[in-house]
Amino acid sequence: MIEQRTENAPNATEVAPSNGAQAEKENACLLDSGEAQEFRSEWTRIQTGFVDEPRRSVQEADALVDRAIKRLSEIFAAERARLEHEWDRGQDVSTEDLRVALRRYRSFFDRLLSI
Repeated sequence: MIEQRTENAPNATEVAPSNGAQAEKENACLLDSGEAQEFRSEWTRIQTGFVDEPRRSVQEADALVDRAIKRLSEIFAAERARLEHEWDRGQDVSTEDLRVALRRYRSFFDRLLSI
């Protein structure tokens, strides 16, 4: 990505779109489409069953939310470990490598806050 200073804030940087923007956008998807669809299908089944068995539907909804949270936790833990591995190589890390790592952490942090 190309970074440039904004006119309104001389000390702030603004990230201009580039080919890297597409890669970061693709990383924004937390679950692959198949896994997300499975969660949605399960939710639809639970919601449909509410009329006949409301208590069981709420219990199943609770269990589904618990599974989704655990899955997201696994995904974020793996992403964090991958990011840490990229920059934690002792003294042999260049400033450029650290700049790229910081950008990736920023993207990761933004994903955490967007949930």
